[in-house]
Amino acid sequence: MPLETPSWWYSKRGRLAKIMPALLSPIAALYGRTAASRLARDPEYRSRLPVICIGNFTSGGSGKTPTAIAVAGLIKAMGKTPAFLTRGYGGSATDVVEVAGHDAAEVGDEPLVLAETAPTFVSADRAAGAKTIEQTNADVIVMDDGFQNPGLAKDLALLVADGVSGLGNGRVIPAGPLRAPLEVQLPRADALLVIGEGKKGDALIKRFDATGKPALRATIEPDCDPRWLTVLPTIGFAGIARPSKFFATLKSNGARLVSSHGFGDHHRFTEKEAKRLLDEAEAKNAMLVTTEKDWARLTDEDDDEEDSAVAELKKRSRPFPIFLTFEDEDAVKALLKYALGGACPDDAG
Repeated sequence: MPLETPSWWYSKRGRLAKIMPALLSPIAALYGRTAASRLARDPEYRSRLPVICIGNFTSGGSGKTPTAIAVAGLIKAMGKTPAFLTRGYGGSATDVVEVAGHDAAEVGDEPLVLAETAPTFVSADRAAGAKTIEQTNADVIVMDDGFQNPGLAKDLALLVADGVSGLGNGRVIPAGPLRAPLEVQLPRADALLVIGEGKKGDALIKRFDATGKPALRATIEPDCDPRWLTVLPTIGFAGIARPSKFFATLKSNGARLVSSHGFGDHHRFTEKEAKRLLDEAEAKNAMLVTTEKDWARLTDEDDDEEDSAVAELKKRSRPFPIFLTFEDEDAVKALLKYALGGACPDDAG
């Protein structure tokens, strides 16, 4: 079962933040060497289609999925036909699967969100997934995650980071959130996108600027009129890498948050948990609000059972939709044009 991201990964305060990184440093060193060796491998396959990779330096919670959706929108505006390729974390599919017609139990939650924008294919084997997409009418592959995976060559690797949390404590898993040592990842990143304001994001932008690589900014906005959040008291629940980030978003958009419930990333809600949330909402006369990914993961597979609390939770909860806005959209377009075979993106810096 996925675990909640350790809070001490992103904090210097507290006893755990001081003890755990040092305690786990031997394991992190081994993990880092293995990850570095994997990154150093030559790509196993180069697709005949351009591959745009939306990745991150750290484990979860940076905003890859809304970035991938926004990038696909720009690609469409350029007259191209994108298709998403993703691992489908949390799903049971073992072969290449097109998401349409499947549920979260089979393909994971993020692919269901992506599929609302463009055809989406799930494959742990990125090369096999790319080969399948090549047989469709798509002419661009947008890969959600997979930066550290050597299975497929990337024409553009756009790395996403949160402006507030940045790279956390800067240590490698499990001592911190980095998927590989930063000095190994940086040379393979083509551009940086920092979402939101924050000192840690600013520091990362300066580091990219020093290398001469493009460092861009974006913001996350509600994809709806958020005034509906003010109608009733709100109970927020989320099974993502950093639930506190979602709860802060609800508050900043006017929600009267009477309680919040965080679960591990890609959490599968049980009947007991669903019933507890439903009972609390009734007792407090509150509405239940969650993320789009969590709502997609609340399957209707138990609809044949009249007393299914999970199915009822999906009916009685509401997702809070978001979208990503690039601060300099022209710079992003220049990067994409270059990756798709256009002119050098001199204005993307």
